[in-house]
Amino acid sequence: MSAESPFVSDVPSAQALSVWREARAAAGCPARVGVVRVPVGAAVGRVTAEPVWALRSSPAFDSSAMDGIAVRAADTVGASETVPVLLAAGDFAVVDTGDPLPDGYDAVVMREHVHRTPAGEAEVRAAVPPYQHVRSIGEDISAGELLLPEGHRLRPVDVAASAAAGAVDLLVRRAPRVVIVPTGDEIRPIGAELAPGDILDTNSMMLAAQAREAGCEARVTGIVPDDPAAITAVLLEAAREADLVLLIAGSSAGRDDYTARVVAGAGVVAVHGVAVRPGHPVVLGAAGETPVIGVPGYPVSAALTFDIFAAPLLAELEGAAPRERPSTTAHLARKLPSAIGMDDWVRVRLGRVDDRLVATPLPRGAGVLTSLVRADGLLVVPSGVEGHHAGEQVRVELLRGLSEIGRTIVAIGSHDLVLDLAASALRAADPLITLASSNVGSLGGLVALRDGLCHIAGSHLLDPVTGDYTLPYVDRLLGAGADVAVVRLVHRDQGLIVAPGNPLDLDGVKDLTRPGLRYVNRQRGAGTRALLDHELARLGIDPAEVPGYAREEHTHLAVAAAVAAGRADAGLGILAAARAFGLDFVPVAQEPYDLVMRTGALTDDLLAPLWELLDRPAFRAEVEALGGYSCAETGRRVR
Repeated sequence: MSAESPFVSDVPSAQALSVWREARAAAGCPARVGVVRVPVGAAVGRVTAEPVWALRSSPAFDSSAMDGIAVRAADTVGASETVPVLLAAGDFAVVDTGDPLPDGYDAVVMREHVHRTPAGEAEVRAAVPPYQHVRSIGEDISAGELLLPEGHRLRPVDVAASAAAGAVDLLVRRAPRVVIVPTGDEIRPIGAELAPGDILDTNSMMLAAQAREAGCEARVTGIVPDDPAAITAVLLEAAREADLVLLIAGSSAGRDDYTARVVAGAGVVAVHGVAVRPGHPVVLGAAGETPVIGVPGYPVSAALTFDIFAAPLLAELEGAAPRERPSTTAHLARKLPSAIGMDDWVRVRLGRVDDRLVATPLPRGAGVLTSLVRADGLLVVPSGVEGHHAGEQVRVELLRGLSEIGRTIVAIGSHDLVLDLAASALRAADPLITLASSNVGSLGGLVALRDGLCHIAGSHLLDPVTGDYTLPYVDRLLGAGADVAVVRLVHRDQGLIVAPGNPLDLDGVKDLTRPGLRYVNRQRGAGTRALLDHELARLGIDPAEVPGYAREEHTHLAVAAAVAAGRADAGLGILAAARAFGLDFVPVAQEPYDLVMRTGALTDDLLAPLWELLDRPAFRAEVEALGGYSCAETGRRVR
């Protein structure tokens, strides 16, 4: 690898894993971790290093499977409730569950079918065949039987069965040791005070947790500055104790990105640059006889790099099959474009709408860690596919159980903080309820409702012809006679979000044409965009006169963030978003924000907790405390 060529190749992930495996073998990296003998009760989660054979049978003797009496089956022939058989005191024996079957007896009559007489006799009211209610010797396990193969990851039931078969300890693969090395002059430990440009070292904590979740031991070194010699020294030290080293950041092509060079100097780089997104600049190699992964610094890239590359290696080192998540099929809630040439790992939210499972893509940026926090599943768009259309059926790897997903309210449409507040309140009241919002704009929400891809659509679309909100668009998109209900969520204040103190002294939409002003807009189809266009038309202003009109964000908070960061001077949004960032606000309009749904949703058990929440005075007070909201009509049936 030359310093001038930062990427050795850009290969598919399966090929990258294969090339890396060959490079590890050539470098002398061990194929397996060592073995240890541990007490059987401490072996859960470990992988067997040899077969487990039964040393004794279980049960080790014929035993009673019920509380009752042991009998000779032939003595009970003909017994019934109406014609009981009377057994003398010496012709039966009282037994409890698990007792050895006494010699001379071959069956057990349950206590419920036996009546004891004052003389000590037993009146049997049910006949039993030979060995009825008897656990025969070796019924569960027979001595000499193969109980577990080598390479089996032990579960609680496995260690219990092993102990029943006579094992007191087991030979297992030791836990692989993972050492994580964070690098970067800008990286600071958790809890540190941050200066502009500083970044908290959350990746190390996340990767260590992922390693422990995979059954490994994990250690994080101190943060290493962007100095190739220092990084090399820590890498070599880590390689001496680890079975895998994760070297965080510095794997791309920036001026301080030294990972590929350092790994090559300490051993070998097999691959630099894999055809996956996010996670493209990953480095796969070895330092001496220890595998190394150069993990990209973006958090989503780091998390998925562990799943795609580290997890299979760690399972291989234990001689076990990689752990696989269950998967299912779902219908996409909206169009999902994807670049050709990359396996695109897309995080999705899932919910059941009518009889269909619906997948709503989450933000795809490599730094958007909350997309993994909120994800119910992962959808891989293969490198040769340009994406999927709305409604198309796709396969999704599950991060959450289908039973939980069945209690998810799918909301698609305009972004509003009240829906986020409602999601938190619903979950606090019932941990099984999820309100999953996808912010695609009011128009996108109505289209999703029309196509049966959501339960509710948030909308505040202003019709410039009638001056009405939402209803004209419902009639156009879903039909004037459509089976649709509209419920008022809130009224909210919309205005210009500006820097503290309003340094440009903006007075309203009419001031957005000032030369040099930097405006940040909402996306097409958003109700806030429709409001701006209406105001511009009312004032006779051509949108092309607004500097930055074509610059788009998908949420009110994103607009406020752009202003707070100094990347924009103004953007139209809600007062609550301005307050969240400590910004000033120039009122423009108060508008209704409505929830649109099929009429059946009003009586659907799934949505009942939401309607109950909207009726609570305490919740309404929380909403109004956000600023710029009125709940005077919250819950009112508009249509």
